[in-house]
Amino acid sequence: MYDPLKQPDSEKGERIAKVIARAGLCSRRDAERWIEAGRVKVNGKLLTSPALTVTAGDQIEVDDKPLPEKDTQRLWRYHKPAGLVVSHRDEKGRKSVFDALSDQLPRVVSVGRLDINTEGLLLLTNDGELARLLELPATGWVRRYRVRAHGSVTPEQLAKLQNGVTVDGIRYGPITAKLDKVQGRNCWLTLALREGKNREIKQVCEHIGLQVNRLIRTSFGPFQLGDLKSGVVEEVGQQVLREQLGRGKDRQKAKPKKKTHADRRRKK
Repeated sequence: MYDPLKQPDSEKGERIAKVIARAGLCSRRDAERWIEAGRVKVNGKLLTSPALTVTAGDQIEVDDKPLPEKDTQRLWRYHKPAGLVVSHRDEKGRKSVFDALSDQLPRVVSVGRLDINTEGLLLLTNDGELARLLELPATGWVRRYRVRAHGSVTPEQLAKLQNGVTVDGIRYGPITAKLDKVQGRNCWLTLALREGKNREIKQVCEHIGLQVNRLIRTSFGPFQLGDLKSGVVEEVGQQVLREQLGRGKDRQKAKPKKKTHADRRRKK
């Protein structure tokens, strides 16, 4: 498992996609796509498969440009406004958060994504491997949202979401939901979940008769939106970052392992 606090072993080597992600150019998955598209060279030779381990002595190029040196691991909180996509390349040519921040930040990737009309906290980092780690459900970080939706719902309906729900064949994990207030034909909810599947909140709300018309992410793990104004980006301090990453690592270690068949037999 990737340890964000540990430096890579330059002699042992790492998979090429992980090295590209560490440089902050993209996520590991995107790096694999770039390799398959013929955009990556190693020691002057075009790479066609991501199944390659490289060391510090290898010369890596992306789009005929040398891979940038690994920078200090950094993380930013960004209050994403509605109307921006979270993508480096949008097929429809819509403006992205990276376009909006191009003159304020170095090359960064997002920790997960938010839909174009979703507002609120978006974490950005210059380390693609860190982004991958933080967005995994196994990290155990809760994502919280304020939701405005058209329609009415009962506390009993919301309580059932704690057991998870299946919508159109897709299983969604436990969601903690609370009705905050009713405002005309709309209601305001607070939802907390750990997975964050594509359009999860909108799909689950539709399942219980609600039409989401505003969605704001207020926190991602220990990082809060707070009073950060829309469109503003703010870096997380290095000490805070290391403390929180260390706690996340401890939480993963503390998770109980699933019992194997052999374990059950020993107890008999």
